[in-house]
Amino acid sequence: DDSDAPVVRLLQTIFEDAVLARASDVHIEPEETVIRIRRRVDGVLSETVMRETRVGAALVLRLKLMCGLNISEKRLPQDGRFNILVNGRSIDVRLATLPTQFGETAVLRLLDQSQQVLNLSDTGMPPEIEVRFKQALAQPHGMILVTGPTGSGKTTTLYGALKFLNKPELKIVTVEDPIEYRMSRLTQIQVNPKIGLDFASVARASLRHDPDVLLVGEMRDEETVDIGLRSAMTGHLVLSTLHTNDAISSALRLMDMKAEPYMIAGSIYGVLAQRLVRRLCEQCAQETHLDEHEKVLVEELLKNDNGLSDEDLSFKAPQGCPACSNTGYKGRVGVFEWLELDEPCLEALRQNETRTFIQHARQAKHYQPLAVSALHLAMNGVTSLEEALKVAGYAEL
Repeated sequence: DDSDAPVVRLLQTIFEDAVLARASDVHIEPEETVIRIRRRVDGVLSETVMRETRVGAALVLRLKLMCGLNISEKRLPQDGRFNILVNGRSIDVRLATLPTQFGETAVLRLLDQSQQVLNLSDTGMPPEIEVRFKQALAQPHGMILVTGPTGSGKTTTLYGALKFLNKPELKIVTVEDPIEYRMSRLTQIQVNPKIGLDFASVARASLRHDPDVLLVGEMRDEETVDIGLRSAMTGHLVLSTLHTNDAISSALRLMDMKAEPYMIAGSIYGVLAQRLVRRLCEQCAQETHLDEHEKVLVEELLKNDNGLSDEDLSFKAPQGCPACSNTGYKGRVGVFEWLELDEPCLEALRQNETRTFIQHARQAKHYQPLAVSALHLAMNGVTSLEEALKVAGYAEL
């Protein structure tokens, strides 16, 4: 249909621009007099405003057609997915629509299927954490959790772990929603709750497939937690994710999900917490001096870290140049915190002594909080103090 041609071209341009900018999401937002097209790059949204309001409805209609959704239903949220070729790269697109007072709004999550799975050493993981994480992955059984909020890079780390484990002598089964990267030799299963194929039922069925390693995309409910912990106790290595702010609170979250303390203590080997911070643009970042307020914050966060002198407190700040689209940042890097549960931690868990567990975990060997790891990245000029302080929970200076 010729009348569709301008919309098809516009959509193609939106996709091409988004992929070129390395955007993770594109938002199409209708308002009374404008259409807002926003894209998220390195975790931050930027926008383009269009005056032609009718374009919004046409774009959403076209996207729904591409997903095979019901185009006449505009009152209910819908979601779907499709694959598109952009500049020779295969992009998996997940669409979610919502009805608003000015028409349907759509969010597109873009996944570049041609991207290679990263090695653990390419995620930004410090060598000392990488060594311990790999030692944990080499265990024949037990549970390893990767934790952090949505969009903190957990999936990237888990696939890095699977890449490290992917050998002919190990049977690896994954239960995912969605399957983000396809890997050879792995048995990958996409959950589909609409037909009763949820995490718990697939995980249970997977155990009959003689796995050495079981990856469960997320510890989403009590039943999945129970199956995961039991699998870890009965000779399987189980990898999964949780939405908690740090490594220490993961065990407590499992308790909230009705897991027995003795089962947690008997199965969890270690927890990796992570965040993503924006990487400073190497072309334009400049040395900066801290003001008194910033110095106080840094010293407060590093109070348990004795290896610092005034000379260490040199940071770089974002400036902005054509190479980084004037943002001062280019790409992101992971910040990590590794907690290995030692005997004092495990004993506190068995006794259900939450406060004692937290105290022991904070003193666990090699444990360094996320905030301190983020500050070290800033001190090394990888990111800015502002980004590091966000990890520490200081949103604004």
